[in-house]
Amino acid sequence: MPGARAVEAVEPQVWRMSFDGDPVEARRVLEQLPADIFVRPVDAPAPRLLVADMDSTMITVECIDELADYAGVKPQVAQITEAAMRGELDFAGSLRARVKLLAGLDTAVLGRCHDERVRIMPGATTLVRTLRARGVRTLLVSGGFTVFAERVAQAIGFDEGRANILGVSAGTLDGTVADPVLGAEAKRAELLDQGIDPAAVVAIGDGANDIPMLQAAGFGIAYHGKPAVVAAADAAVRFGDLTAVLHGLGVPRGEWVTSLPLP
Repeated sequence: MPGARAVEAVEPQVWRMSFDGDPVEARRVLEQLPADIFVRPVDAPAPRLLVADMDSTMITVECIDELADYAGVKPQVAQITEAAMRGELDFAGSLRARVKLLAGLDTAVLGRCHDERVRIMPGATTLVRTLRARGVRTLLVSGGFTVFAERVAQAIGFDEGRANILGVSAGTLDGTVADPVLGAEAKRAELLDQGIDPAAVVAIGDGANDIPMLQAAGFGIAYHGKPAVVAAADAAVRFGDLTAVLHGLGVPRGEWVTSLPLP
């Protein structure tokens, strides 16, 4: 690649390249390779905050689609979800439309859905706990629901989890979601409200409602994201799991953490 000064094999499938030149052009050239590419200035600040989406980023499913399966309306809800994640629909409006279809679902199903359907994304626990061990604050911000986000945040090891609140009446979902909806701008606001220089923030997400958050961060990463998200992000994980982010941040495998005392 033009401007390349050194290439170092960090691991059998991980390389570090030093170069002089335009980082945008470097990413464009390097992303033609079948590899996850992270282009960062050598003087980039160390991360102090990680802000991450939940559904299809830190977990393998879209929780609202799985709830819809229990309610017998998954095809209708999943179609709206996919369009919203591509940025074709207003997120708040589409969320309300989907939640309305869940009206009458017994709240006992929420726990069942978590236990039977929610699975942690490969690499999520290692990523979050490694960064926490290095003094990074970790925040899960989800356009999904607190009933899932709080449990997922605890299981993975986040400092905190934020999400939307489902309306409940007489033991069933009432088809509403509490205002204000935690959507694209709210995710961005959560990031900025942490009082940490955005240049020292890493953000990760996959859907269109994550774009403002990714662009507000010093290093925004699309995780197996929609095309619009990949285009808006500073880097994209297209092939690997979430531990690819640790490689991208220059954290040696010998310093990765899978367990640590958590409050």
